Amino acid sequence: MYVLCSPCILNPGLRAEGITKPSDIEAFRRTQARCKEFGIRMIPLPCPETLYLGPARQPGTFLERLDSPAFLRLLDDLETEVKEIIRENGPPLCIIGVNSSPTCGVTTTYYGSRGDESPKRAGRGVFLSRFPEIPAMDAITFSRYRVYLAAPLFSAAERTYNAYLAGLLRENFFSVHLPQDAGDDSAGREKDVQARLFTTNLSALDAADIVVAVIDGADADSGTAWEMGYAFAKGKKIVALRTDFRHVGACEHVNLMLEQSSTVVSIPEALLETLSAPLLLKDDR
Repeated sequence: MYVLCSPCILNPGLRAEGITKPSDIEAFRRTQARCKEFGIRMIPLPCPETLYLGPARQPGTFLERLDSPAFLRLLDDLETEVKEIIRENGPPLCIIGVNSSPTCGVTTTYYGSRGDESPKRAGRGVFLSRFPEIPAMDAITFSRYRVYLAAPLFSAAERTYNAYLAGLLRENFFSVHLPQDAGDDSAGREKDVQARLFTTNLSALDAADIVVAVIDGADADSGTAWEMGYAFAKGKKIVALRTDFRHVGACEHVNLMLEQSSTVVSIPEALLETLSAPLLLKDDR
C-alpha cells in the first residue's frame, strides 16, 4: 500500500519562498504520521516547479511563470516517469497534493487570470490533472485523521456496535479513541476512576481532529451530547451517525442543536464518504 505525494510534504523547502505557514508544516507532519501509523509508503512525485524554476523562487501562478512549451514538455517527461512508478508498484491508494499549488493543487489551484477572472480556480493543478484516474486528497484533509468516537456504551449491543464502527474507521486509516476501550465500560466506578476517565476522554477530545457521534435513540445520549457540544465549541468537525428512523419533530431527526452543529448521516458508508476515507476514494475510481 502506498500513496503518491507532493514532494513538498516530505521537504517543505521545495515550496516557493514565503508561502509556508506553521499550519502547513503541521499538516505535512501529521500526513507523514498517518502514513507511518498505518504502514503506508509515501512515494514523492517529482516537483515540476523546482525543476523548471529552481528551488529559490517567488510565488506565481501557472500563467505567470509556467505557461510555456518548455514547461509542458517537462510535464510530458514527468508524467512518463510517474507512470513508470505506477507500473512498478501498482496503483496507489491516492495522490496527496497541496491545494492552491499551480501544479499539485487538488480542489483549487492558482492557475492565473485573464481579464477579470480570479487567479484561483477550482480543480486540479496542471500536473495532477494528468492523472484523473487516480483519486487525490489535499494534505490538510488527509492529515485530519484522529477520531473521537462518542456514543452510548451502556449495553452489550451498544458496545458491540461501537467496536464495529471503530474497526471500520481504523480499516480506513483513522486513529480512533473509543471511551469503552479506556475502561469506561461498567457502572462500578469509584470517584478516582471517574476522575481518571473524565481526564482521559477530555484529553482525547482535545487531541481529536474529528468527533464521530452516534445519536440513535428517542433522544441522544447525554454524554455524547456533551462531547458534541465541547467539540463544537473547540471548532472541530463533527459527524453524527443516526440510523434510527424516528423523528423528534416535524423537521428534526433529533435535537435541533445537535443537528445544526454536525453533519448528520444515516449509514456507515455515508460516514466514510463524509470523512473522505482513502479506501472509499480508491473504490470509487
